[in-house]
Amino acid sequence: MFKNDEYIKDLDSIFEDVKFTTNSFVRLKILATLFEKPQNMKEMTGNTALSYSSVSSNIHDLELKNMVYRENNKYFLTNSAKVKIQNILELHRVIALLNEFFNILDRHIVDVLPNESVAELYLLGKANLMESSGVDAYRTYNFIEDALSKAQSVKCIMPFYQEQFFTALKELISQGKDVEILVPKDALEVFQKKSCIENLIPFDEYDSFLLIVTDDVMILGLFMENGYFDQNRLLTSKNEESIEWADGLYENFKNK
Repeated sequence: MFKNDEYIKDLDSIFEDVKFTTNSFVRLKILATLFEKPQNMKEMTGNTALSYSSVSSNIHDLELKNMVYRENNKYFLTNSAKVKIQNILELHRVIALLNEFFNILDRHIVDVLPNESVAELYLLGKANLMESSGVDAYRTYNFIEDALSKAQSVKCIMPFYQEQFFTALKELISQGKDVEILVPKDALEVFQKKSCIENLIPFDEYDSFLLIVTDDVMILGLFMENGYFDQNRLLTSKNEESIEWADGLYENFKNK
C-alpha cells in the first residue's frame, strides 16, 4: 500500500473516532483524564467532576469500543486508543494551523507539495506568516536575502530567477559552504548563464513552490492560482521541528 493510501485510511479512522468521542462531552472528559494517567473510578469522578453513574456508563461504552480496559481496579487507555487520541490532537493542530495561515493557503497552489509532507503539516505549528506591506514592499525578499547571507548550509528550490538570491548563493558556494539548488528543467540553461552556477539540479517546471532550508531557518513561498508567485507572503520559522519538516519536504520533492 502506498503511503498516501495509508494516510487516507488513517484519516477515515480518525473521523470515526472523532464522531464517537465528540458526541459525548462525558466521554471526552474521561478520555482526556485517562490520557494523562491510569485512574480508578473514584479518581476519575474527582478529576472530571462527573457523577459516578455518568463515568460508569460511559466507561462501559469505551470498553466496548476497545478504547479502555480495566486492570487492578484502574482503567487504562488501550494502545490503539492512545494512537487515535494523538491523531485527533494532531488533526486539531492542523486545523488550527490552516486557520492561522489562511492567507497563504487560500487561492494558492498547494497540491504540488508531496503527500508525505502534507500529512506532517502540524509540525509547522510554530511557523510565522510574514507579509509585505505598503510601507515595506520588499520585506519578504529582503528576509530571504538576509537568511541566505547568514547561512552555513542551504538546500533550496528556486522556481524563478531572482538575482539577489543567486548572488547570495554564489557567494556561499565561493566560501565552500554546502549548497544545493533545484531549478526548473525548462529554464536550466538560463539559470546557469545568469547565475554562473553550473551544479544546478533540474526539476519539472509544473512542480512550483519556493523553499529555502538553512541551518537556522526555513522559508516557504507559494504560487497563486493565477500562476504568479506570491512575493508578499512567506511561511518562516526557526523552530527545529519546522526546519526538519522543510528538510523532509526538500528530500521528498527531490526524490520524486
